[in-house]
Amino acid sequence: MSLILFAFVARARDGLPLSASTDFEHNQELQERKHQLRMLSKCLPLCPERGTIKGHDLNIYFTSAEGVSYMAICSSRLPIATAFCFLEDLRWEFTACFDSATVALANRPYPFLEFDSIIQKVKQQYSQAGGPRNGTRLAKVQEELKARPPRLLSFEEMMQSNGEANGHVDPVPGCGLSPRLEPVTAPGILSLVLNIMCASLNLIRGVHLIEYTFQDDYEGIWNVIAFLTAFTCCLCQCYLYLFYTSLKKPKTFSLLTLIILCNVYLYGLRNVWQLIFHIAVATLSTYLTLSRGLLDRMMDCGV
Repeated sequence: MSLILFAFVARARDGLPLSASTDFEHNQELQERKHQLRMLSKCLPLCPERGTIKGHDLNIYFTSAEGVSYMAICSSRLPIATAFCFLEDLRWEFTACFDSATVALANRPYPFLEFDSIIQKVKQQYSQAGGPRNGTRLAKVQEELKARPPRLLSFEEMMQSNGEANGHVDPVPGCGLSPRLEPVTAPGILSLVLNIMCASLNLIRGVHLIEYTFQDDYEGIWNVIAFLTAFTCCLCQCYLYLFYTSLKKPKTFSLLTLIILCNVYLYGLRNVWQLIFHIAVATLSTYLTLSRGLLDRMMDCGV
């Protein structure tokens, strides 16, 4: 197996994929690293110039220069200096073929697929020779890495710093690859209808109690607050299911907890079956919201 498995070139400001190597390897860790690489490409403006994300057998290396980021998935057995030398060679080849204006004007994914042949040529050279033919080039990269070592990144920490949770990333402003959720399912539509029904019941009961609260010196004010809080939470659950948002998991569980607490507090104004109904609807909505993932964009596009 080659020590350099996959190479990827992206525009740094918005992560637009420009070119990628043909994928000949198919194993689970490689697919996971490719997914991480795609996520990484979406938050390049927040990343250092050089970085490494380590895995079990495969590592991700990336370097950015002149508005373009060069990334590679390599075996952990490959020396770090060799991996970054490979990326430097890709950079020299890419800048020789495409100028910065051409890169800036690109408006669709993979506009430079013809660069794949050059990537394959450089990969083959490294596979056969075990490194660059020019030893001076490697020595220079080693010196640069000693002076400015690449930052070792944790994928989870990096994604969280960019506002990601549960494997979702906030879209980078100006990026044409903003996250899209999977299509709404039939159970999802049912959940939305039931949530709207629960919200309506909470609103009606809350507004109805306001009149009696004013007459009884605000004795039932907390009941009104509980009904209106439950009403707001139901609407927020609908929003979280329909639209993408960061930190989805803590937001979803917080809403579920609030709905349960409000309904427990309202025990007496509602019978047991009504409480079970409201809590069950909130639980179903929570499950469907968390299980609705991002739409796979198939960023490989056959390469």
